[in-house]
Amino acid sequence: MNYLVFRLYGPMAGWGEAAVGGDRPSALHPSRSAILGLVASALGIRRDDVAPLDELRLALGVGIKSYSGGELTRDYHTAQVPSHDRKRRFFTRRDELDAPKHKLNTVLSSRDYRSNGYWVVALWLRGDSGHDLAILAEALKKPAFPLYLGRKSCPPAAPLMPTLVEGTLKEALDASFPPLLDDADQDRHWLSMDGYCHYYWQGSADELGGYDGIQSRNVWDEPISRVPWQFGTRQEHQLTLPVGEE
Repeated sequence: MNYLVFRLYGPMAGWGEAAVGGDRPSALHPSRSAILGLVASALGIRRDDVAPLDELRLALGVGIKSYSGGELTRDYHTAQVPSHDRKRRFFTRRDELDAPKHKLNTVLSSRDYRSNGYWVVALWLRGDSGHDLAILAEALKKPAFPLYLGRKSCPPAAPLMPTLVEGTLKEALDASFPPLLDDADQDRHWLSMDGYCHYYWQGSADELGGYDGIQSRNVWDEPISRVPWQFGTRQEHQLTLPVGEE
């Protein structure tokens, strides 16, 4: 198999999960929808380009190796939003704030971020796809739109260094990258790596190899439609291994 492998690091990342009320939690590793959004941004696909987004979703498989899920950082937000008005449609944030002051309401929310997390992502083509991994790699090197780690306020803080790898999924996820600091030991200390690596992938449970302890669960991060902001469920597999025994 051929894989496109790249790394993600940033002082802040927000991998959104199902949100209830004003709470906006973050997962410990990138969601499939976040990775697809990042690639779409690099290619210059706009959010309302439904057909290209759906084609990209069907074309790519995603695997992730988490070296560090980062530390939890919580941000408390207040924002003003207008009351619901059937006679008026707000297209921009400026339109909302131009509403009469007596019609503005304050909403509260709590947003979670992951601070100083480090992940390696592997992409592969599924089925008869019209995409090319080499073209995707070039797009990640010179993205059409700015890239971010889940939320717009979280840009990458290190080059993604997209690389084409031939081999197994595990060999792709174990691909080495230059350290963020002077050496790997400083990275482990600075990023608070706990001595374990966590693998996440889609497809069959044995696609990573014949390991014991693989866990499978259903997650809601399959982007069905960007317009009404709908997500579907998929099966994700997880394996945790000690560093040095991967």
